[in-house]
Parts: sequence; structure tokens; C-alpha cells
Amino acid sequence: MKIDKMADIITCSQETSSEKAAEYLSKGQVIAVPTDTIYGLACSANCPEAIKKLYGIKGRDSAKPVAICVTYVDNVRKWGKAGHLSNDLLNSLLPGPVTVVLEKTKELDNPYLNPKASKIGIRIPKHSFINKVTKIFDKPVALTSANFSNEPSTLSVKEFEHLYCHLGAVFDGGVLSQGLEQNRTGSTVVDLSTVGYYSVIRRGISYDNVVKVLEDNGLISC
Repeated sequence: MKIDKMADIITCSQETSSEKAAEYLSKGQVIAVPTDTIYGLACSANCPEAIKKLYGIKGRDSAKPVAICVTYVDNVRKWGKAGHLSNDLLNSLLPGPVTVVLEKTKELDNPYLNPKASKIGIRIPKHSFINKVTKIFDKPVALTSANFSNEPSTLSVKEFEHLYCHLGAVFDGGVLSQGLEQNRTGSTVVDLSTVGYYSVIRRGISYDNVVKVLEDNGLISC
């Protein structure tokens, strides 16, 4: 892999940090961003070159899916087939530390984004910085954890310094998830693609609350 210059380190508290992040995304760059759980690597989801670069940085098998990050529940419906899910359900889950997995819509037209999967994980983090970035960028943002594949997830930017040389920029939001080791699990990932059912793919932060919301809305575990 070609190694670029060392990434710029930008604190999220800077007045124009979210605009800068959206600019990097629009140029096809991969950047590191804070979320409400762990640090993530982000790029434009519908940019083939950016997605290929993201997989290269991660050292990740393209068969392993990458989620996308959006701003509003309406965006979830644009990129994932969620006609069978009520707004009450989605608004009870999102924003928050949960990734909902749905069948892709035709709007996700990047052949390199999860090429071996018909589904897509979609997140709306409860984090003002990344929410503002996605709002400004106004396109789906591919999001995966800021670490090499099979390494632990990261709660501070110092923990993935070895990736800096491959990134356009690193946006420093401080220590995430109160620095608690148990929160390295990231978001709870739940498949909601089947009408009336849910399937937990990964137990993460707020697992118990996620399951309660799903079952209170009449969904059954499968």
C-alpha cells in the first residue's frame, strides 16, 4: 500500500472541524472520527476508491461487511429497506450505540461496498461531531472501527497511531466511552431485515436496552 504523509490531527472542538471532516470525505479520503462508542475509520460509502482504500488500511477481507453512518431515521430508510419498521421503533433505537442491519436499497450503488452481502448495517451515533459531519456531507459515510482487523477497538487516538500514515486526518474527540474496557465491544449489531423478527449479530453497548426496545415493539428473537 502507498503510504501518504502523516495525517493531520484536528481536535473536534475546533470551530470548523466538522466542515473539514466533510471536505476530506468529499475528496475520497479516509479519516478517523469519534463516535458514541469507539473511534472509527470513515469514508464516502458510494466512492469506490475510498472504500478500496478503507479495506486496504484495515487489512480487511472484503467479505467482512462495513456499516454506514447517517444523520436521520429518514436516511436509514433511504439506504436500507425499512418499510416494515415503524418510526416509533427506529426513533427508540436511534441515535444510539446500535447498528441496524437491513437489506440494501438501490441507492447504495458502490460495487465495492459489501460486495458479497445484500444487507447493510446502518448507524446514527449519539455524538454531536459525527452527526454534524454526516449532515454537512449529506451522503452515506462508511464506518468501521479504527484498528487493524483482529486488533482491539480503540477509545483514544493514541491507540491507533500506527494508522496515521494511511489517513487523511484524525479528528480527536478525547477518550471515549469513559475509557471503560467493556465498552470496546462497540455498538450492538442487530438484524432487522425480516418482518416481525430480530437477530442479534453482536452484543455491544446497551445490549439489554436494545433487546427491550425490540421486544416492547413486538419483535421476536430468531
